[in-house]
Amino acid sequence: MPPELARAARRRRLVPYLLLLAGVAWLLVFFVAPMVYQASTSVQTGSLEAGFKVTWHFATYWDALHAYWPQFVRSLAYSAIATVLCLAIGYPLAYTIAFRAGRWRNVVMMLVIAPFFTSFLIRTLAWETILADQGPVVSFLNHVHVLDVTSWLGVTSGDRVMATPLAVVCGLTYNFLPFMVLPLYTSLERVDGRLHEAAGDLYATPFTTFRKVTFPLSLPGVVAGTLLTFIPASGDYINAELLGSTNQKMVGSVIQSQFLRVLDYPTAAALSFILMAVILAIVTVYIRRAGTEELV
Repeated sequence: MPPELARAARRRRLVPYLLLLAGVAWLLVFFVAPMVYQASTSVQTGSLEAGFKVTWHFATYWDALHAYWPQFVRSLAYSAIATVLCLAIGYPLAYTIAFRAGRWRNVVMMLVIAPFFTSFLIRTLAWETILADQGPVVSFLNHVHVLDVTSWLGVTSGDRVMATPLAVVCGLTYNFLPFMVLPLYTSLERVDGRLHEAAGDLYATPFTTFRKVTFPLSLPGVVAGTLLTFIPASGDYINAELLGSTNQKMVGSVIQSQFLRVLDYPTAAALSFILMAVILAIVTVYIRRAGTEELV
């Protein structure tokens, strides 16, 4: 091969790596470096006044887990319930947008993503007004005696909804619902309508068509939506702080408090890594059981 052609071929091979350079640098600076720093922080001992030193004190992980395991369990339970509710609400909504919305599709999609035009904090604060003790929602639930049942189940307290598990789950469900709907809609939109016609020609009922055709083909969207909902919900602390009480604190609230109030940086870092490890294990098992690694 002539030298000129060889040099041109080498340059072409370098182009993909050069294009990746900015992304790799971004990950190194804003992801890998903070992770390494937090890992070193988690094995430090000391105080803010005297300074922290790396002493490889791995017992911090056990102490943190032993002290705050209820918050871990609560976080996983709340996020799992919110994920199931988002799927139950989001799948019919995404299905309707993909197959039934017609010329209103763009309008409905705009309504789905409209919450993104306001901040996460404002959206959560709105639920304080919606679930206020003297508000119309709570008054109606009291009138139809729904709160009697939910109080017996332990998800509300008497005739109140605020500062209860139900309020926190409602906030999580509302805030993360768009993260469920968007991948579901993307996956459902790819389903070829001719497959539904073929199923009908083979005398399949609508339910059988959904069970045998639509849902299996939309499974990547289900996996992506549940992951995009469960993962951030597990580490959320704003909903628990604003809509819950001390009895509804999630592990994100503990991490935030340890970092900013207690100033116990090693415990906060250890809690962060424990949460990351637990979520990673759950996600790995979930993806393998779902039988797909395609997330969109």
